[in-house]
Amino acid sequence: MGFMDKVRGQFIDIVEFLDDSRDTIVWRFPRQGNEIKNGAQLVVREGQVAVLVDEGQLADVYTPGTYTLDTQNMPILSDLKGWKYGFNSPFKVEVYFVGTRLYTDMKWGTQNPVTLRDPEFGIVRLRAFGAYALQVTDASKLLRALVGTDPQFRTEEVAEFLRQNIVGQVGTALANSKLPMLDLAANQQTIAATLAGTLTTSLADMGISIPRFVIENISLPPEVEAVLDKRTSMGVMGDLDQYAKYQAATAIGDAANNPGGAGEGMGLGMGMAMGQQMANAMAPKPAQAAAPAAPSTSPPPIPGAAAPWFLALGGQQVGPVALAELPPRVAAGELKPDTLVWQQGMAAWTAAAEVPELAGLFPAVPPPMPPSA
Repeated sequence: MGFMDKVRGQFIDIVEFLDDSRDTIVWRFPRQGNEIKNGAQLVVREGQVAVLVDEGQLADVYTPGTYTLDTQNMPILSDLKGWKYGFNSPFKVEVYFVGTRLYTDMKWGTQNPVTLRDPEFGIVRLRAFGAYALQVTDASKLLRALVGTDPQFRTEEVAEFLRQNIVGQVGTALANSKLPMLDLAANQQTIAATLAGTLTTSLADMGISIPRFVIENISLPPEVEAVLDKRTSMGVMGDLDQYAKYQAATAIGDAANNPGGAGEGMGLGMGMAMGQQMANAMAPKPAQAAAPAAPSTSPPPIPGAAAPWFLALGGQQVGPVALAELPPRVAAGELKPDTLVWQQGMAAWTAAAEVPELAGLFPAVPPPMPPSA
């Protein structure tokens, strides 16, 4: 050490802490040999308090401001040292700067789900995570309970301890809310405010408070969420029968727009399968119970009378037509041998000339004459 360094050492010391880490809660002033000169300047900035410790015993606490360290500004330490008439020589003391600002970069989360009883879904397992703000309310309690002689006490050293306390309270708070799982999101702020008060009370003996607590999300395990999503989708789709018909029609349309996508043969097979699927989907659903038949507005047929006929004329169905009315229609050229007809008991529409009961209505047409010899 040079001569000028020795001279500078005789000037009044300045004891201060400029925090640029944003996560340091407690910092001990690194004084060589812990010697502070009489008349040194102690600078405490906003968001800090300074605590003097003499041989492991807490002494004076200083709030923001600038102080000259002498017998008048150190009443507790002066009593401990027995400085009744003042002092002029350096003295040994440890100075701890404690941050009192809000530490807002604190995170929490449940590593394992919290099991609860839900009134609608029964037993459910919930996960939750969020953030919180930490603040020191009593520097003396903090030093005694958590810091000890740590020269630099950071948020990471207390984060896990606080997370465990928070998780222990989250399950109780969710259960005590007695809210259905689907209503928890709408009440997150109320639950968070309750947790902030509960945690502050439980940590008061350590000089710590939780002035702000945030629940970012409350969720179910992934496999349960997948089932809930299916249930929600069914509610959105509404009528599943109509949805099945729509899906079948869409599938057929997609296949028609991409005829070569899976090969011509495979495309034909898929088209037939989808056609059958659509037919099944669009088939009328069986009635729950047979409805009573509506009363007939026409009298029943006369016993022994032949059943009436129905004719396909000009692309329209005509009938019922009695058998006696058919010859005039043949004479007028309205009913021809190839006209399709149908009567109750027939499997399908058939050409009139092919029906034995009507074949006699049409005159026989001789075959072509054989060629002359």
